[in-house]
Amino acid sequence: MFSGCGGLDLGFAQEGFNIVWANDVLEDACSTYTLNLGSHIVCQDITEIDKALIPKADVLIGGPPCQSFSMVGKRNPEDKRSDLVFDYLKTLQQMKPKMFLFENVVGLLSAKDSEGNKVVDALTQAFGDIGYVVKVFKLNAANYGVPQRRKRIFILGSKICSSLSAPTETHSQEGGGLQSWVSVSEALDDLGEPTFTGESHYTSKPTCEFQQMLRRDMGSCVTEHFTPYASEKDMELMQYIPQGGNYRNVPDSIATKRILNIKKTGGRTTMYGRLSPNMPSYTINTYFNRPNGGCNIHHTEQRMISVREALRLQSFPDSFKLVSKSKRNLHVQVGNAVPPFLGRAWAKHLKTYL
Repeated sequence: MFSGCGGLDLGFAQEGFNIVWANDVLEDACSTYTLNLGSHIVCQDITEIDKALIPKADVLIGGPPCQSFSMVGKRNPEDKRSDLVFDYLKTLQQMKPKMFLFENVVGLLSAKDSEGNKVVDALTQAFGDIGYVVKVFKLNAANYGVPQRRKRIFILGSKICSSLSAPTETHSQEGGGLQSWVSVSEALDDLGEPTFTGESHYTSKPTCEFQQMLRRDMGSCVTEHFTPYASEKDMELMQYIPQGGNYRNVPDSIATKRILNIKKTGGRTTMYGRLSPNMPSYTINTYFNRPNGGCNIHHTEQRMISVREALRLQSFPDSFKLVSKSKRNLHVQVGNAVPPFLGRAWAKHLKTYL
């Protein structure tokens, strides 16, 4: 459910799961899903779908787009998008899968309903009322080989096991016997120059395991490697931002009013951020085409990251292609996706229960 372009589904499919049904309301995302994963996706509002028509399965995955819980947005308890949670519950009741995996933003942990109760507590109670043992986990995608410090909440539910855990971490910033975090340089440095058409050639053979995995079955050409528009002012500002830097590095003499105001108030760590080559990126959101929307400036070049580079930082293989009638929906599809590597870690873990 709420599959988007299929990041979580792709991870499960890579681990050998058979995806029998999927759903999303965004037409472009469904077209991308069909191209890469199959025609079993239904493009329709989930509130209008007869839950009895959804086929049975061992596992239900996906999380409703609760933007009302996001740390970025205004936390409005009356936001009707959060009602989609109830359609997830209805589907669980109808399907009765052995397990489910519910993904959402970290803001879900502190979000409250109109009566001041914690939403996550109400959710876990509702899952328990229909027969599931549940446990809530907060995971960092970087700890599973994704070159991105993306933190998300996962609620795991089961009818077949009373003791639940998260997937074992494979990567760490400190090492400690685990593999080191995958850096921005490791994720991006074999890609050639972006082009107007998005078709570009690799600059070298794979230099690390991450590049090898994402380039599997590829020839010499990569697609979706084009950069978004940047204004003259943004290009000017970029010149003053070093690797790992942000808006604080912009001189007051050329800073915009917005930057000057944020300098006074603080916060906004990633605004006008330039990627650090030796670290994973910060969260890739749906505004990675804008310098003021996050840490989206290329680590070595005076430009924003390309769509393919955002896909790389999300751990999508280079064979994955996007379908979209608008540039905006390209960014929405990539930014909203669950990193496939993280989905694969969950899929491998769920196998041990099943």
